[in-house]
Amino acid sequence: MFIPLHDRNELHYVRWQYVTLGLILLNLLAFLVSGGGEEGPVFMGFAMTYGLIPSQLLPTSSGLVATTDAFEWTDLITYAFLHGGWMHLIGNMAFLWVFGDNIEDAMGHVRYLLFYCLCAAGAALAHALANWGSPVPLIGASGATAGIIAAYLLLHPDVRVWILILGRIPLPIPAIYCLGAWLGLQLFNSLTSTEATVAWWAHVGGALTGAILIPFMKRKSVPLFQRAT
Repeated sequence: MFIPLHDRNELHYVRWQYVTLGLILLNLLAFLVSGGGEEGPVFMGFAMTYGLIPSQLLPTSSGLVATTDAFEWTDLITYAFLHGGWMHLIGNMAFLWVFGDNIEDAMGHVRYLLFYCLCAAGAALAHALANWGSPVPLIGASGATAGIIAAYLLLHPDVRVWILILGRIPLPIPAIYCLGAWLGLQLFNSLTSTEATVAWWAHVGGALTGAILIPFMKRKSVPLFQRAT
């Protein structure tokens, strides 16, 4: 749909967005260690071990787990650090880089890290419910970043965000329009799309988790629906 490039939204409480930078570096490191997203035994081994597999999390109609591997609760988080290719990684990291720093600023480093993990877990649960019994592993930070997008929209709806449309047209658009359209598209596709390669419900679950958590996890001095200055 679009790639975010930059927003003019200064930090007020933290000097540097250490957690956001750390998350990006961890995603990059995990991508390289897992084989750079290239299909093969190394990547598939990481995906099956650290990805979120719905059939391991939820029982089938017979009451039995559809796979023999045991579910690990850490899978609700680790899956978000694996990506299936450079474009998958770059797209998610672009959203994390542009919008994550302001959410980190609004929460503080520790709460922001917890927020990110909870959004990843919420996205994983939504995906598992929508794909009950599936043996296909879920990977990618899209659900976690969807939580950040929803939180950003509730905090800074008027901030103009420079985005790249169609891979070549840069435009400054208020967050309420570009991010609102992005979130609306995720919900629409989750209800209508039959494309199995995109985890639409993970995006919806992550966004819903972020929207629910932001009023409780932000600093008390940070208001919702701030007006651009």
